[in-house]
Amino acid sequence: MTESPLVLGAMMFGVTIDEDTSFAILDRFVEAGGSWIDTADCYSFWASDSGYGGESEALLGRWLKARPGMRERVRISTKVGAEPTVAGDWPASREGLSARAIREATAGSLERLGTDHVELLWAHMEDRSVPIEETAEALSALVDEGIAGRIGASNHPAWRVERARAHLAGLGGHPFSALQLSRTFLSTRPGAVPAGQDHRFGLMSDEQVDYAVENGLELWAYTPLLSGAYDNPAKKIPEAYLHPGSDRRLEALDRVASELGVARGQVVLAWLAGGSPAIRPILGGSKLDQLESALAGVALQLSAEHRALLDDAAA
Repeated sequence: MTESPLVLGAMMFGVTIDEDTSFAILDRFVEAGGSWIDTADCYSFWASDSGYGGESEALLGRWLKARPGMRERVRISTKVGAEPTVAGDWPASREGLSARAIREATAGSLERLGTDHVELLWAHMEDRSVPIEETAEALSALVDEGIAGRIGASNHPAWRVERARAHLAGLGGHPFSALQLSRTFLSTRPGAVPAGQDHRFGLMSDEQVDYAVENGLELWAYTPLLSGAYDNPAKKIPEAYLHPGSDRRLEALDRVASELGVARGQVVLAWLAGGSPAIRPILGGSKLDQLESALAGVALQLSAEHRALLDDAAA
């Protein structure tokens, strides 16, 4: 079976998505050829009773324990740096990305996940109270120790990623090999920030894409479906994305979706996953039918004509 490029986001597992549903989604994802599961030590503190994260990783640990042999079939991606240290006082109080914080947070993640390593460990959000060189060295050391297969940066500006990579290159270390940011078919107005976007550099810019391409970094995209707004009439396109350029993009999206007889969100996923560069979309769905739709979307092969239509509209 060909591996799906889709990443399963486990953000709300164990919090707003109950255990039975989470297990069913995870089972189906693997059955359908999925392998990458993305979580974080802070998921999902804002929706938990305690005000702290950890429920997502803990649920994944219970699922792996209940499925003998599953750990060898999946790849785990988790993040550190954004967990609150004081409930209700985020982002002022968060663990950050010092060497000590990274090591302690990673140990906690491994304990909850019930594993001795993760395939990909991310610096979740930048921490300017700590030199990026310190963060980079601490993460690289975990690769040396076999605790992390490789490392990535989420919600970091390109210049800090470059500084970290250059520093590690000089030391013979393991540089960041992936970027995780928000990306979809629509783009925001210049300077506009979508509601709920808590990261100053969370939106994937053309500069970050160009940097990744030139340096061989993998790109992962969260919120690719705008929380269902492309296809769910009850959900509106976020205000930050409403401008004349979006009208042009939505017209192209409507045309391609209509001609292919698929949902607009599926076209968005196909555009991301099959583009140049290819971008791995992260699905944060809460229902099996959402997973099935997303799996079909990333497997959809757009014709050269349809891709050109979408690319021209997005230019």
